[in-house]
This record gives sequence, C-alpha cells and structure tokens, in this order.
Amino acid sequence: MITGLFYIVLGGVVIAYKFFFTILEPAVAYALGAVLILYGFFRIYRAVSKIKNSGNEE
Repeated sequence: MITGLFYIVLGGVVIAYKFFFTILEPAVAYALGAVLILYGFFRIYRAVSKIKNSGNEE
C-alpha cells in the first residue's frame, strides 16, 4: 500500500511541477501524472484485495 501512495504522490508532483527527469509539456505532464495516479490506486486496490483474500483462506 505504501507503494501505491508513492505513485499517487509522484503523479501529483508530475502534474504540479511538469517535471519527470526532464521538463515536460503540459499535456504530457497531465497524461503521465494521471497514469501514475491511476496506477497508484490500482496498487492499493490489489494490496487490499490480497489482504482480504488471505484472511478467507484460513
């Protein structure tokens, strides 16, 4: 879940500063930031899902 939060924060930083190892055009920064944020939510969802399923296996 920590990794998911990291990706969400990184996506926000990319959108705010329009920088990711190089200066980005605004359209590219928004697209990359959105993808990073969505991937962060996906990682959190997978972690929560895995935790719930591990409790059901006992």
